[in-house]
Amino acid sequence: MIPTIPMEMLRIIIFTVAIILFVSVNALLLVWLERKLAGHFQVRPGPFEVGPHGLLQTVCDGLKLMGKQLVAPAGADKRLFWAAPILAFAPAFLCFLPIPFGPHLLGMDFETGVILILAFTSLGVLATILAGWGSNNKFSLLGASRAVSQAVAYEVPLLITVLGVVMYSGSLDFTSIIGQQGSWPWQWNVMLQPLGFLIFFVCSLAECNRAPFDLPEAESELTAGFHTEYSGMGFGLFFFAEYTNMVITSSMCTALFLGGWHGPFFSGWWWFASKVYFLIFVMMWMRWTFPRVRFDQLLNLSWKWLIPLALINLFYVAVLVKL
Repeated sequence: MIPTIPMEMLRIIIFTVAIILFVSVNALLLVWLERKLAGHFQVRPGPFEVGPHGLLQTVCDGLKLMGKQLVAPAGADKRLFWAAPILAFAPAFLCFLPIPFGPHLLGMDFETGVILILAFTSLGVLATILAGWGSNNKFSLLGASRAVSQAVAYEVPLLITVLGVVMYSGSLDFTSIIGQQGSWPWQWNVMLQPLGFLIFFVCSLAECNRAPFDLPEAESELTAGFHTEYSGMGFGLFFFAEYTNMVITSSMCTALFLGGWHGPFFSGWWWFASKVYFLIFVMMWMRWTFPRVRFDQLLNLSWKWLIPLALINLFYVAVLVKL
C-alpha cells in the first residue's frame, strides 16, 4: 500500500512551499520598491535601465550574490560565522504559520500564535550576536553589542503593548483577535488603543533594524555593522531576513490593531495584504526622511518614554476591560 499523507501535514507542506516562494519574490520586490522610493524621495528615478523601470535590477543583483564566493575571515569562528545567517533567516518560515492572511488562509491554527511569533522573532538577536562574535571584527562586534542593547530596550514596550491587545481580546490566537474586530476602521483596536499602535509601530522599526533605528548596521559608523565580513549569499540571507521581518511585524500590526482581513467592502486576504504593504511603505518612507538617531537617544527613547507610555496604555486597557 502507498502510505497516505495526513491532510493537515499536506496543508502545512503546501503552505511552507508557498511561503518560501513568497519570501523570495517579496524580497526582490521590496528591494526594488525601496530603491525606487528612495529615488523619488531624493528627486531621481532610481533603478531604471535593467528591465521596465528597473524591475529586473534586483533579479540581476540576486544572481550576482549567488555567484559570489563565500569567504570567511582567517581568524573567524567558522561554525558561528556560518550559523548566523542561517539562524537569521530560518525562523521566518515558522513565524508565518500562525498568521491568518484571510478567514481560511493560514498555515496552522495555534491557540498561542502571538507567543510563538514573539518567541521566534527574538532569535534574530541571537543571529546578530553570533555574526558579530564569530566574525572576529571590531565593527561587527560593536554592531552586535548595539543590537543586544536595542533588543532589550525595545522588546519590553513591544511586549507590554501586545499584552494590552491580548488582555482586551482575551485570546492569544490571531484568528480570535481579528474576529473580534469589525469591518469598519472605528471597530479596530487602533481606535481603542491608538497609543499602543504607535508604540508597537516604533518598536517594530527598532526590531527590524530600520532607520532611524539602524544602529547595529550603521554604515557611516561601523562600515556595515554585524555583517561587515559577509559576502555572497551569507550577506544576502541577512537582507532576506530583514525584509521578511518587515512583513512579519507589519502582519502582526495588521492583525492586532488594523482589523486583519476585515475591510469596509468584501473582506478578504486583499485587505490584509493592502494594510501590510502600506505599513511597509511607511517604514521605507521614514528611512529616507528621518536621520539616524544617536545610540544614547535610541535607548533614552525606549527606557524614558516608550516603556512608561506602554505601562500607561496597559493600565488604560485594564480599566477599559473592567468597565
